[in-house]
Amino acid sequence: MGIALLTIKLMPSSPEEDLEKIKEKAKEIIEAGQGKKVRFEEEPVAFGLKAVIAYFDLDESQELDPIEKKLGEIESVSSSQVTDMRRAFG
Repeated sequence: MGIALLTIKLMPSSPEEDLEKIKEKAKEIIEAGQGKKVRFEEEPVAFGLKAVIAYFDLDESQELDPIEKKLGEIESVSSSQVTDMRRAFG
């Protein structure tokens, strides 16, 4: 099996949410699901709201759905969405 490169967008419930806490909890969930090389970016959305974009590698033999579901269940996150998934070559 190969490695999948994933991008997941996490939308906070409000602009006042602590993005560092969201990143911390998301990293725990991703690593518990066997995700590797986790990194984050913040993307401005509107009216002070910023989305947290998570990038990580996942072995294709691992299930993605449980990770995405748990990310969406983070208390201060209103939604999670896989925005990109591609196979790594090399």
